[in-house]
Amino acid sequence: MTANNDEIMTVQDVANYLKLQPQTIYKWAQEGTIPAAKFGKEWRFRRSLIDKWIDAQFAESQAGKDSGQ
Repeated sequence: MTANNDEIMTVQDVANYLKLQPQTIYKWAQEGTIPAAKFGKEWRFRRSLIDKWIDAQFAESQAGKDSGQ
């Protein structure tokens, strides 16, 4: 069994994890906003990459606050 960090997640899993609507996750995946891979017609996400992406979003947000934006 793989470590929880490398868990493969569906659009619904990520939506639940981020407390967002599945439509938002699907749109972000299509736009390349969130790290995702498409297998056939289905989007999949690796939890470890989602966690890194979240950290980057927080860092970017904090950097904007620090620069007075």
